[in-house]
Amino acid sequence: MNFYENIVIIDPAIGDEEIEDASRKINDLIANSGGEVLKEDRWGRKKLAYELNKKTHGYYILYTFKAPSEFIKKLEDFYKVYDPVFKYMVIRLEKKQVAALMDELKKSSEPAAVEEEAAAEPAAAEGA
Repeated sequence: MNFYENIVIIDPAIGDEEIEDASRKINDLIANSGGEVLKEDRWGRKKLAYELNKKTHGYYILYTFKAPSEFIKKLEDFYKVYDPVFKYMVIRLEKKQVAALMDELKKSSEPAAVEEEAAAEPAAAEGA
């Protein structure tokens, strides 16, 4: 499996509920095709650098995922017919980028594990 970054620009005219639905559909498509979403960064509504399809703003979401290489064609075909998405780009990550991503994911998960342990210690002390 290869690692990819996928930036998606969603039509900002649709409501927050429809944006959530679009995000859920993209996540489900990746998961149902044997892939795994590692990270989803929502950048929110931003001004576009230039006008696209008579739009000056867009809702940006960056997905980092791993999936089989044949899945990318399926994903791009989905974006071409899915109306809320009006611009997208999929990039395969190189080995150095994958290593940096794994380090970042480990670091982001470590503070959560430390917080869980710290929360569990006082509870254990109270029970003793």
